[in-house]
Amino acid sequence: MKKVIRMREMSDNQKGIIMKITTNGEMSRRMREMGLVHGTSILIMGRAPLKDPVAVKINDYTLTLRNNEADHIMVEVDA
Repeated sequence: MKKVIRMREMSDNQKGIIMKITTNGEMSRRMREMGLVHGTSILIMGRAPLKDPVAVKINDYTLTLRNNEADHIMVEVDA
């Protein structure tokens, strides 16, 4: 069973597929340029000690995002 959650709510080592970016303007453009687009598979690699930022594996590279950025990314995960 699948469910859609915010990327910020994902656990370490959890996989998912990006379903929607809920921001627009400059932040939306920046996310698309980093490869955060609909249908992209991601893996949560880990978090900093204070839970911000989060390290995300996308394709063949690791990206770090702040929690306020991860709040705008809706991801489909296994329930």
